[in-house]
Amino acid sequence: MTEHRLEVADVFRQHGQEFLDRWGDVLSPEQRKALRDIGACRTAALGTHVEQCDHCGHQEIAYRSCRNRHCPKCHSRTRDEWLRDRAAEILPVPYCHVVFTLPHQLAPLALQNPRVIYGILFRAVAESLLEMAADPKRLGARIGFLAVLHTWTQRLEHHPHIHCVVPAGGLSPDGQRWISPRKRKFFLPVKPLGHLFRGKFLAFLEEAFARNRLECYGRLRELAHPVRFADFVSPLREQEWVVYAKPPFGGPQQVLQYLARYTHRVAISNGRLLGLESGQVRFRWRDSQNQNQIKEMSLDAVEFIRRFLLHVLPSGFVKIRHFGFLSNRNRKTMVQHCCELLPPSATGTFVMEPRLPLCPACRVGHLHVIDWGHRPMDEVAQHRPVPALDSS
Repeated sequence: MTEHRLEVADVFRQHGQEFLDRWGDVLSPEQRKALRDIGACRTAALGTHVEQCDHCGHQEIAYRSCRNRHCPKCHSRTRDEWLRDRAAEILPVPYCHVVFTLPHQLAPLALQNPRVIYGILFRAVAESLLEMAADPKRLGARIGFLAVLHTWTQRLEHHPHIHCVVPAGGLSPDGQRWISPRKRKFFLPVKPLGHLFRGKFLAFLEEAFARNRLECYGRLRELAHPVRFADFVSPLREQEWVVYAKPPFGGPQQVLQYLARYTHRVAISNGRLLGLESGQVRFRWRDSQNQNQIKEMSLDAVEFIRRFLLHVLPSGFVKIRHFGFLSNRNRKTMVQHCCELLPPSATGTFVMEPRLPLCPACRVGHLHVIDWGHRPMDEVAQHRPVPALDSS
């Protein structure tokens, strides 16, 4: 058994009650559930199951996962299965990474109205990309892309933004040709894209306010008044909204690495935690404003939990969405059609094999669950506790 490494769950278990005493009355049901689930993940509280190697027959008893989508330990297998499905949909063209960021003035409103504001954010991003790409003066094509919502910075601060992974090119209006970008650097100019994004988001925001879909309380109570809300929105029309685009990258393996990096992330991974001493959590963070230097910072444990829970999404809210010709309804058919239009030399299928837990005994076979909720008979007969497995 390897030495236990610090996890977010450890912070939750040791300081969760202190956090609840201070902030429990303002938690959403989803935040309270995440606090409970992550703290109990892979402990006796959730029960056990038996895994068996498909090569040597070795058996292990493992604690169950909480399966909460915000848990740093869960969903590695779900992510791999999702990536395997996406591998079959990757087109043999360069891909672009585009990031749309909300101005910091809107972050408090998003915290009070996450379902509405994040929904508007997705809609504004999607319509901006699709509309500008369809403009004959730009690309003149119908594009498709995947968009992922993130709400955090490396310091766990609230910072809503959407990552888009976009094939560089699209279908002609009649659907009979593949149109490639005129410029190699990027297929859409980011400054006009930012202006279009700003206009659409603010229009959708004002529409939501007019339909009484926004809640404004606490520090934002005055925004419930139409005049105050108009005064709040007005300066946002004048400032530049950040849209960032990286140069195109290509190759299915590189695209999958990008998807793995951005799609199934949570606010902070266990691997970034360094220590928990005297009620202080130490962790690594990357300073993007200073040449991506890796630095360390400490937070009071209660503040660490508070920041982590800021990024718990509303129940049922979809954080990974597909648009254009990659939308869910027609994705498989449209991907096949795009491949038919691309040069034969460029086409090909990339297959990603699923990753299963490797057997610790033979290091050849893989572990599969063979029994849920039962202990081996000798353990039950001797009343020995189920052995804890390292969960790092």
